[in-house]
Amino acid sequence: MIKRIHLLLFLLFPIAAHAQTGELTGTVTDAKTGEPLIGATVILEGTSIGDATDENGRYLITRIPTKTYNLVFSFVGYTSITKFNVVIRSEGNPDLNVALQEDAQQLGEVVVTPNPFEKLQTTPLSIQKFSQEEVASYPGGNNDIAKVVQSLPGVGGTVGGFRNDVIIRGGAPNENVYYLDGIEIPNINHFATQGSAGGPVGLLNVSFFEGVTLSASSFDAQYDNALSGVLQFDQRNGNAREFTGNFRLGSSESALTVEGPLFKGDDAEANTTFIASVRRSYLQLLFQAIGLPFLPDYWDYQYKVNHQIDDYNSLLITGVGSIDNFAINELDEYDAEQKAIQEQVPVIKQQTNTVGASWNRRFKDRSGSLRLTLSTNRLENEFSQFEDNVSQSGLYFRNDAVEQEIKLRANVTKFMGDWITNYGGSIQNVSYTNETTDLVNSATFNSAIDFYKYGLFAQSSRSFSDRTTFSFGVRFDGNTFTDSGNELWRTFSPRVSKSFKITEDGTWTLNSSLGRYYKIPPYTILGFENNSGAFVNKNAEYIRTDHAVLGLEYLINDRSRITLEGFFKDYGNYPVSQRDSVSLANKGGGFEVLGSEPVQTIGEGRTYGAELLFQQKFTGKWYAIAAFTLYKSEFTNGFSDEYRPSVWDNNLLISLLGGYKFGNNWEISARYRYLGASPYAPVNRPATLENYPAIIRDFSRIGDQELSAFNQMDIRIDKKWNFRRWSLDVFIEIQNALAQENPEEPQFGLARNEAGEVEDPRRLVQVNLENEAAVLPSIGLVINF
Repeated sequence: MIKRIHLLLFLLFPIAAHAQTGELTGTVTDAKTGEPLIGATVILEGTSIGDATDENGRYLITRIPTKTYNLVFSFVGYTSITKFNVVIRSEGNPDLNVALQEDAQQLGEVVVTPNPFEKLQTTPLSIQKFSQEEVASYPGGNNDIAKVVQSLPGVGGTVGGFRNDVIIRGGAPNENVYYLDGIEIPNINHFATQGSAGGPVGLLNVSFFEGVTLSASSFDAQYDNALSGVLQFDQRNGNAREFTGNFRLGSSESALTVEGPLFKGDDAEANTTFIASVRRSYLQLLFQAIGLPFLPDYWDYQYKVNHQIDDYNSLLITGVGSIDNFAINELDEYDAEQKAIQEQVPVIKQQTNTVGASWNRRFKDRSGSLRLTLSTNRLENEFSQFEDNVSQSGLYFRNDAVEQEIKLRANVTKFMGDWITNYGGSIQNVSYTNETTDLVNSATFNSAIDFYKYGLFAQSSRSFSDRTTFSFGVRFDGNTFTDSGNELWRTFSPRVSKSFKITEDGTWTLNSSLGRYYKIPPYTILGFENNSGAFVNKNAEYIRTDHAVLGLEYLINDRSRITLEGFFKDYGNYPVSQRDSVSLANKGGGFEVLGSEPVQTIGEGRTYGAELLFQQKFTGKWYAIAAFTLYKSEFTNGFSDEYRPSVWDNNLLISLLGGYKFGNNWEISARYRYLGASPYAPVNRPATLENYPAIIRDFSRIGDQELSAFNQMDIRIDKKWNFRRWSLDVFIEIQNALAQENPEEPQFGLARNEAGEVEDPRRLVQVNLENEAAVLPSIGLVINF
């Protein structure tokens, strides 16, 4: 099989790649103070190739044969770190920066097993980290970070839809927050669901990432509005020595990334660097060519400028944005299912933009640091539905809204003996306008709100002896809009975590955390007006969740581990729709506007379960992750005490990932995902017939019907060529390699004759009677220069 693919790629790219070498550089610093470490050693594992850091903490390794390595970073008095699965190319190798922790071990003759799985004192469990290479080469991910995240332990997604929703341990998709170099971004997807999160395509460029961290519990107190997850994207700096870049061509898009030094002059390296990218989809052209009824068209851009002011001060400016257009395609020939989709999908015009600046200062007395961040984000969303989508006539729903936040955050880190304390605060100005026409629910309003949100936090952590770490924190949040927004005691949110090494050698560790977290309701809820012009949701409370997690970790060796975690999340003050008598936790997973309706924050919920994980780091040939999650997700409608399954209640999640690296820069990897049966709200057929093409659901019947289980295997084959001044990565992906049917809800449309004319009298019929399994092969390439 590999030989046949090699022959195919050779025919496609008839070029000879002679033996080439590459180089790798980066910085080694003290993890606590951020100071450069002079004389730290960097060795390619299993070789004699390496370097020692200079007076700036930088290393440079040249003439490295092009293949994949593990790198070992060491310094006297510090714990060594191994960076796994580092791919060396002739061109296009990003800097690899490492922060080393002081070695507090005083165990005499006891041999301590190094833990290669990075954790934080504030978050000792429910955390996963990925490198840039792991994200970029993820099978089935198509360089889409949201799809990659959906395969992490305990993370599910929307079944049967063209969506990228991130469902963490049974929580709703809008319970997560996202940070780009410490700057919050509201959403990581194109065609975002306003009031929620998720969309069909991710908008972040994986070429920017230095690492990605997902926390599913035990959140640091500096993060507000997190109920289920915190996803942090650490961007790398641009190349400080020369101009480089890459061009990526995938199955649905192309992207160009460039980077390099600014104001370098005759210096070997510049103090100012940049990295910037632009991406354009051609998915709309593919959809039009095969006759699909909708045409998703998008652009996105991303950039970062970093300036090292002096040894103690640095400044970064970063931004990301998108331009989206979800248009309607006129069908060449009549098909009942495609016609129903054409009639029911929304017409979306959307723009997003986030830009921020962050000043980082290390105190000269080595007592800590200060980070000040100023940012703004804006969403413009025109969401329309028509009786005739093709001619855009017969408007029955329109949401024309603008959300904007301007944020100032301050974070101070202080070292006080063995304690590390972080404290600070934030203030945000929020402006929201919404012009809505909703004929189905007889609602029309034009609202505008402008108010402030603010928060205070503190978190302290320390290690006791060499086996116990402890962290506790507290946070308060308030706002000037809701009735009780300034009553800070209502959002008092303590959290505590502890990690204990059961055995002296560190092979067995017990981790635990307890915490309370709050989230302000979405602006779509707060800015909703009734027909009398009153903000009827002004009395809404902050949504609350309490987390309890207990985990056991066993280090098999310095490359692999097994963890077992039990978790419980208890929800309160959850918004409940007065129209549908359902918790809004069950909404927001489709193309809609979440929360623009009268609600009461009286709902309750709970998710609980257990998660088993095996993880094997790259050993020189292979790597693997296997995760099994058993859980329940249940919510009340607020008007009764009955807990009913939510639409995210899959009960069982299985995620398997593995890869094997052959010689000559060949790699094969595979991913398997299983999601158990999914409850859903069936269509209310009489109400839908009366309001068609609007689809009305009967939320009182959630749990009465379920989609069948979802399972899919994706396979990816990579081959890399290296040349004197550029390198080429070619990959073939086969999605749904086992040809499994994708579960679908019954879809309904108007009964029509063979010519596509509506029958009289009107009646609804199911239009998706056949569900064909499709294997989706694709090819892509990345040129590094």
